[in-house]
Amino acid sequence: MVARIYKPARNAMQSGTAKTKLWVLDYEPERAREVEPLMGYTSSSDMKSQLRLRFDTKEEAIAYAEKHGIAYQVQEPKEATRRRIAYSDNFSFRRVGQWTH
Repeated sequence: MVARIYKPARNAMQSGTAKTKLWVLDYEPERAREVEPLMGYTSSSDMKSQLRLRFDTKEEAIAYAEKHGIAYQVQEPKEATRRRIAYSDNFSFRRVGQWTH
């Protein structure tokens, strides 16, 4: 059983950085998910797939994994590059394309 330690990225619907500050320890699934034939629900008998632990720092997450004898791999976060653009740039004379609707 291997755990993954990472810092979650923001999703496409977020403009801010909420829920991306903490480090997360997730377990990799041990068994594949199964489709229940009667109702079509997806189920799994792997209980650790439901467990998600959050830590303030990467070092705390690593210390927890080592204390409990959990094999882990750390994924370093990739910093997002944001383009800073002002609203007035929409009306600039240096604009390449036309600004029409």
